[in-house]
Amino acid sequence: MNLLPLPAFSDNYIWLLHDGQHAVVVDPGDAGPVQAALHAQGLQLQAILVTHHHADHVGGVDVLRNATGATVYGPAYEPLPEPVVRVDAHSRIHLLGQDWQVLEVPGHTAGHIAWYCAPADAAPLLFCGDTLFSGGCGRLFEGTAQQMYDSLQTLAALPHDTRVFCAHEYTLSNLKFACAVEPSNPALLQYRARCEALRQQQQPTLPSTLGQELAINPFLRCDVTEVAHSAHHFCSTVDPTQPASVFAALREWKNAFR
Repeated sequence: MNLLPLPAFSDNYIWLLHDGQHAVVVDPGDAGPVQAALHAQGLQLQAILVTHHHADHVGGVDVLRNATGATVYGPAYEPLPEPVVRVDAHSRIHLLGQDWQVLEVPGHTAGHIAWYCAPADAAPLLFCGDTLFSGGCGRLFEGTAQQMYDSLQTLAALPHDTRVFCAHEYTLSNLKFACAVEPSNPALLQYRARCEALRQQQQPTLPSTLGQELAINPFLRCDVTEVAHSAHHFCSTVDPTQPASVFAALREWKNAFR
């Protein structure tokens, strides 16, 4: 499969996968970039995969479905532009010659899902919407801190070589916060320098890998001593021996961080 990041709005990525003939698009908040890519490469859109209901992820669904006849697959419990094939953790679909698994990852929204594909001849792919970002995680608009913590643990259990396709270019701002939380992490400092160089060249910092995120993302490192102590310093009621408590404090801290 070929993978293309299609920039949209100020910082979104719409991910387009194709095999040279057929294409799948993930979270098309805007139909325009997708239509342009399909036309430029002579592709037929086969399916639209949705992770959650926010407008910057579904705004282009109706236009694309009406123009191409593509099937829309989306979370079972969220309001979406119909018709939609509803999926949950028990669902398996076959697209572009590959099997796709649905992971339920509530927190950012109540019914948020992620799409996971493990090709036989390549590293796995994870399209995680606004649950996991490089160096960060999504805000809690509808779910609880415990739900988001559990969802991130679900993602953390995937193979370390899994490629992480986030939906936003938030990496540098996330890494600024990560460095405030864990300033002595050498892997984090190296990664930040690499991402800064990519952005200076107007290149995406994504995809990341799960192994990279486990090494630098504070929201996946709530059991690390320095991370826990930083969270406790931010909020004295945090129990540094309880990763879920650490996570909740980090999320509150990040909400106000500038």
